[in-house]
Amino acid sequence: MTLTNAQHGNLKNIILVGFMAAGKSSVGRTLARELGWDFLDTDSEIEKVTGMKIPDMFRKYGEVRFRSEENLVIKKLKDITYTVIATGGGSILFEENRRLLEELGMMVHLYVPVDVALQRVKRRQDRPLFNKSLSEIQKLWQERLVIYNQIPITIDTSARSIEEIAEEILAIVKGG
Repeated sequence: MTLTNAQHGNLKNIILVGFMAAGKSSVGRTLARELGWDFLDTDSEIEKVTGMKIPDMFRKYGEVRFRSEENLVIKKLKDITYTVIATGGGSILFEENRRLLEELGMMVHLYVPVDVALQRVKRRQDRPLFNKSLSEIQKLWQERLVIYNQIPITIDTSARSIEEIAEEILAIVKGG
């Protein structure tokens, strides 16, 4: 079901933000397919630009370098339209990134409780935060939640399917 120009009004893009394992990429792909839009994952774009996997970049160069690459990728998005964008969990921690993403379109916070996020990633070791202690991850989640909660649209992803979450966002886009 592709939205026409008249149906989506001024909506240029949908930007998904939230903690790791909130479902940003999975929901984003499904939502883009439903809308007939493109899908872009900023982490994947960083990997394309740098030629490195994100965990390798964190290990070799640290978070500062990663955040710099992330900012460059976000800056390059300024002219895209009709795209669902999945961002990295820390991308909106920086005021410039937040401002740039807000200018791109409608931001949606995909909320996930920290315990659910940890359950989702415990089998995967390809996350930069995987090497942190439980207390460090909980602290990071708390710090980021303060910023995520500034986004007017929040959807709890903890006990819902990808399709249900995408449908809720579609209903919001349609004004329902």
